[in-house]
Amino acid sequence: MSLLHDLRYFFEKRGFEVCSRMADRLGMKAKHVRIFFIYLSFFSLGAGFALYLIFAFWLKMKDFLFAKRSSVFDL
Repeated sequence: MSLLHDLRYFFEKRGFEVCSRMADRLGMKAKHVRIFFIYLSFFSLGAGFALYLIFAFWLKMKDFLFAKRSSVFDL
């Protein structure tokens, strides 16, 4: 049980936050967005997981390009 708890903590702490960011944007609970991705993965044989990774990459690039810097010394 400890391994499962540690694995869950790892993904919650260092995950891409795709579901929570999409839920905030759509005004929904993150739980419902996660369930949507899980069902989509089961019904489409992995396309939901691929879509999740595409969103994660897109959000990471968006954060990288539009990072708010407070001064010139943050470059």
